[in-house]
Amino acid sequence: MSAFRILHRAAGSDARVGRLSLPHGDVATPAFMPVATHGSVKGLTPRDLRACGAEIVLANAYHLSLRPGADVIARLGGLHRFMGWDGPILTDSGGYQIFSLATLARVREEGVDFRSHLDGSAHFLGPEEAVRIQERLGSDVAMVLDECPPGDATREVVLAAAERSARWAARALAVRSRADQALFGIVQGGTDLALRAESVRATVALGFDGYALGGLSVGEARPTTWEIAAATAPLLPADRPRYFMGTGTPEDLARLVGAGIDLFDCVLPTRHARNGALFTSAGPLVLRHARYADDARPADERCACYTCSHFTRAYLRHLHMAREPLAVTLNTMHNVTYYERLMQEMRAAIEADAYQTFAAGVVAEEGQHPWPA
Repeated sequence: MSAFRILHRAAGSDARVGRLSLPHGDVATPAFMPVATHGSVKGLTPRDLRACGAEIVLANAYHLSLRPGADVIARLGGLHRFMGWDGPILTDSGGYQIFSLATLARVREEGVDFRSHLDGSAHFLGPEEAVRIQERLGSDVAMVLDECPPGDATREVVLAAAERSARWAARALAVRSRADQALFGIVQGGTDLALRAESVRATVALGFDGYALGGLSVGEARPTTWEIAAATAPLLPADRPRYFMGTGTPEDLARLVGAGIDLFDCVLPTRHARNGALFTSAGPLVLRHARYADDARPADERCACYTCSHFTRAYLRHLHMAREPLAVTLNTMHNVTYYERLMQEMRAAIEADAYQTFAAGVVAEEGQHPWPA
């Protein structure tokens, strides 16, 4: 079972600090979930993740169902034992892959027909199958299957996706069998506030353990993303965790926490780490730039992570330019630590009733030193 408690609400803001209690541990919110799509945060061990400050990670049920298979993972003791992570795990159902793998997917009322991006084999994923896969994986939080249209979809397409997602959500609840696994509903509706409000009404009426905002950060302008999230979050139950799926930069997080969102995931910190771009308190650091070739400073002089405590910018640049695997590990440790520390600082600012000032500083910093998108 899961439980969610709000511990403090920020003065003058919808930001809140909470505690999400799950079978594999508690999560302080607002929280950022590093992405472990295939059961691994690329380049890091579970011990590394703990050292970075991560309390919960996100894995993808669709990808794991293709390789190595949910039944294999179940036979080997479940996803926690399989990947050696003893903390909470949230699994995404595969709804985002309807968007990201659109050329390989065909949506119908029963579910989605996929062609595997691995070998072209045919697979079917419906709302019932998505729940059963995640129950076999044994994650702490499972997501219902939803239809995620692109940001430039017509109103008719967005309406059809939102209505179908609500029907799928009801079907997911009907087959749920694990009392020890939280199940989150997903709100759709694109950038249409009326459709968003109707999707909230339909999804909340079903009664989920938490609620996610889906169908955003899929091509629309960032200010539109913030506007829709800020208008939608207050419509969700205040006593349930709110999860914004798949974003974003530090400014995105600062704005969305201020709107009352509790959980986040995004590939930005890990993807940029693999590409040699580091998030720092002084703005982005792009290691391929020649000026770092003999720079003896740490990546971020305000950071106490393993990378910054032991290595210079010159060494990190050398590893990146030489394509050494260690570059991915050290860069990812730093970027994940940066994100986890940012969330810690947000929680502290909320508890001190100083969140608006803190968030304004994050927004101003990103405006002065834009982060890679």
